[in-house]
Amino acid sequence: MAARSTAPSPTTPAAPATAKLDTIEPRACSCGQTRRAFVDVEPGTASVHLLDVDAATSHYHRKATEIYVVLEGEGRVELDGVAYPAGPLSAFLIPPGTRHRAIGELRALVVAIPAADDEDEYFDA
Repeated sequence: MAARSTAPSPTTPAAPATAKLDTIEPRACSCGQTRRAFVDVEPGTASVHLLDVDAATSHYHRKATEIYVVLEGEGRVELDGVAYPAGPLSAFLIPPGTRHRAIGELRALVVAIPAADDEDEYFDA
């Protein structure tokens, strides 16, 4: 009989975590200012960001899917060169490889799956 492994399985969930986004120090990103939570939580399955858009630069991710939910403001979200109206409670699913940026004065909640990683942010030359 084979010995049973005591190692956690790859599907073992991380411990629960909480965050108060308005207490996280904002940092500059390609979209403006962001307050990121859960980026360092193992196993790195997802992170959430409070994003204040300011002069966003078009970029893409090779690994991450992002979901943008606009909380405040009016503007547009550009996906592969097509601009869509964005206002409170507009939501956008952004698969890997999709060039995207937000335009206008917007505040959005962004969920990144897997967790945000600065190494997974690419810009066209």
